[in-house]
Amino acid sequence: MDNLISVVDWSRWQFAMTAIYHWLFVPLTLGLSVIVAVMESIYLKTNDSKWLTTTKFWMTLLAINFAIGVATGIILEFEFGTNWSNYSWFVGDIFGAPLAIEGILAFFMEATFGAVMFFGWNKVSKRFHLLSTWLTAIGASISALWILVANSWMQYPVGMRFDAMQMRNVMMDFWSLFSGVAVNKFFHAVLSGWALSGVFVIGVSCFFLWKRSNREFAIRSIKVGGWIGLAGLLLCMWTGDGSAVEVTRTQPMKLAAMEGLYEGSSGQSIVALGIVNPEKRWNNDEEPYLFEISVPKGLSILARHDMDAFVPGINDIIRGVDVVDGDTVNTVSYEERIRRGRMAQASLREFAKAMDEGDEITMHYKAEEIQENFPYFGYGYFNSPGEAIPPVALTFYMFRVMVALGSYFLLFYVVVLFWVYKREDSFVAARWMQLVAMVSVPLMWLCSEAGWAVAEVGRQPWTVQDLLPTCAAISDIPVSSVIVTFWMFAGIFTILLAAEVSIMINWVNKSTRKDLNK
Repeated sequence: MDNLISVVDWSRWQFAMTAIYHWLFVPLTLGLSVIVAVMESIYLKTNDSKWLTTTKFWMTLLAINFAIGVATGIILEFEFGTNWSNYSWFVGDIFGAPLAIEGILAFFMEATFGAVMFFGWNKVSKRFHLLSTWLTAIGASISALWILVANSWMQYPVGMRFDAMQMRNVMMDFWSLFSGVAVNKFFHAVLSGWALSGVFVIGVSCFFLWKRSNREFAIRSIKVGGWIGLAGLLLCMWTGDGSAVEVTRTQPMKLAAMEGLYEGSSGQSIVALGIVNPEKRWNNDEEPYLFEISVPKGLSILARHDMDAFVPGINDIIRGVDVVDGDTVNTVSYEERIRRGRMAQASLREFAKAMDEGDEITMHYKAEEIQENFPYFGYGYFNSPGEAIPPVALTFYMFRVMVALGSYFLLFYVVVLFWVYKREDSFVAARWMQLVAMVSVPLMWLCSEAGWAVAEVGRQPWTVQDLLPTCAAISDIPVSSVIVTFWMFAGIFTILLAAEVSIMINWVNKSTRKDLNK
């Protein structure tokens, strides 16, 4: 048992580490590809060589980031087979479809037109080159679409049924994968890439101003990056609101963990600033917060768009408390879910035995029992309701880091754009503002990673919501193998990240000594 727990923990850490590194590169590719495409569109429209120089500079940074991102993404997908083979068998028929489409369609689209974009200057016409640049940007977003559709299905499994004969889930309705959860997650993630890339462009451009180099180039870049980044951030906030409503409907336990809420109420307030009590558990009487500043009715508005709506807490969900409008929590308590999950698992074992014996009558009845209790199949692996609660403190704090930094960057974009357009000379002379812009670049990555942590940590302990916990999804491999590969990947990813940052810094430094204004 100790070995099993170790394999689960190390496999989770390995996958989390790989995903964190991969997500460092993905949003910059999603956003910077659009910014480069807009810059090249301006060049084609104006035929001004200054925009060609600007486009090529940012395209070089995009190429560096794209190459490193591909390396980490390939390893991430292989880990499903090496570390999570039970998961891959249990839902591979559904999960594999969008990933296959991503590889066949989107990745090859990126690779084909990306090659033309990066190496096709003076080899194809200007119009075809611009088309290739836009198709590369669109391909990156399509790639993200299929990956996020697969991830969203793990959070909200729909469009499938369990086939007892195969002992796995099979797809019944492909188009149901495009649920409200998937649509909101896709736009939220892609648009966050626009917001991140806008800050990146502004920060790098301010480095040029800091070095008293290429003022016109820097201002051009700030304007394009600023507008695309601001649009991305505003739309990201809008889709974030939609995501909150979907989480309330499909993953109420995640929402309760995000808020550190144990006992819900109508007209529920939201904690704007607080410290979670580390001693608080679902089954004790400790206060949930050591300190809090709350906004009255805020969570009801966020979750249900109704200031008087009931929002359930962790204990409400465990007890199976209903809601007046009927779809916020399931009416089945966690104790009952555990019991019915075990019934589904027992029926599956008896079905397998009857199948071996050729007893079709027993197979028929056991198949009906499996389907009746299958929505709670994953709960049968738990011994108590507390095992189905996400890490509350980490989810709570990461949500607030994301919201706080997102609010900061809204102000950042407004100030930068207003200042550049109205007082350009003053902006160029404001060394402190340039320093703020450069420091904001890593803060934007922190905001992005915090959002990803909320989505993934908040759904624990599930690989597939309600159906398959992490403890039942792993491969039967020695823990020593996972530990060795964890540290091996950590070293490789760190080297790749250091190489990317070093190459980018070297390229930017060299460019400060060139004339990019012509």
